Amino acid sequence: MCLGIPVQILETHGLIAHCASRSGPRTIDLALVGEHPPGVWLLTFIDAAREVIDAATAARINAALDGLEAAMAGETDLSAHFADLIERTPQLPPHLREAAT
Repeated sequence: MCLGIPVQILETHGLIAHCASRSGPRTIDLALVGEHPPGVWLLTFIDAAREVIDAATAARINAALDGLEAAMAGETDLSAHFADLIERTPQLPPHLREAAT
């Protein structure tokens, strides 16, 4: 399974960023997203930034990762980790909405 991990930039040196992540400090390659200042959130995979994200998106992803860890630890009530999904009706993507009506 491939997982994107949110990190927040602490400092940069060209296309290399020193970041804070849920597992501690990380050195991240910025080649795919370009240079960004401290404070910016990135979605990373194998220590390379893949996308610039906002703090709310980072929080939702971290909550989902907490839920995955909880499931792996045997917890069965994961609703607290997926609060953004629990209280809403699922939506079809735009390209499928017309086919469903």
